[in-house]
Amino acid sequence: MRRRWVLRAMGMFVVILLACSAAWCHWVYTQIESYADRDQAAPSDAICVFGAAEYDGRPSPVYRARLDHALELYRLDMAPLMITLGGPGGDQYTEGSVGRHYLESKGVPEQNIIAETESRDTEEAARRIAVIARVNGLHRLIIVSDGTHLFRIHAICAAEGLDVLTSPRPRPAVEDRTLEAQRLAHEILSYTAWRMHLH
Repeated sequence: MRRRWVLRAMGMFVVILLACSAAWCHWVYTQIESYADRDQAAPSDAICVFGAAEYDGRPSPVYRARLDHALELYRLDMAPLMITLGGPGGDQYTEGSVGRHYLESKGVPEQNIIAETESRDTEEAARRIAVIARVNGLHRLIIVSDGTHLFRIHAICAAEGLDVLTSPRPRPAVEDRTLEAQRLAHEILSYTAWRMHLH
C-alpha cells in the first residue's frame, strides 16, 4: 500500500514537473519570437554587433548579414559609433577585428569603430560592452544579432545595467527550418541555464 502511494506521488510529481517545464519553454519561446520580429532601433550612442563565425579573416554569411544590417543603421545616423564583438575564431583572427576590418572596407572611419576581441560567449560580451560603455560614456545602445538571439542578449545586458534596444538582422529569404529549430532550442536552454546560474 505504501509503495503504491509512493509510486503515485512520484508519478504526479513527474507530471507536474513536465507541465511546468513545458509552460516555461513556451513562455521563453514566445519571448524569443517577440524580440525576433521587433526592430527597436532608434537614435543611440553606439551600435553593437555580436560576432559570429569568421573564416580566415572574412566574416561568415551570418556575421556579414549582421554587419550589413548594423551598417545600414549607421548610415541612417542611428548612432555615431560601432562596436564589433567577439574573440578568437579558431585561427589567427578574432571576430571583433574581422568585423572592424569589414566595416572599414565599407567606408566606416576607423575612429568610429571599437573592436572587442576577447569575449567567447554572450555573457562575456555583455560584460565587456558594459565596460566599454562606462569608459566611453555611452548610455543607450543598439544591439544587432540574429533575431532568435536577441531576447537572451537583452536580458543579460539589462542585468549588466545597460540600456539596450534590439535590432535583428533580416531573416534569410529561404530559411532552413531544421537549423531554425536548433537555434530556438539552443536559446531556450541557454536562457534557462543563465537564469538558473548554471553558466
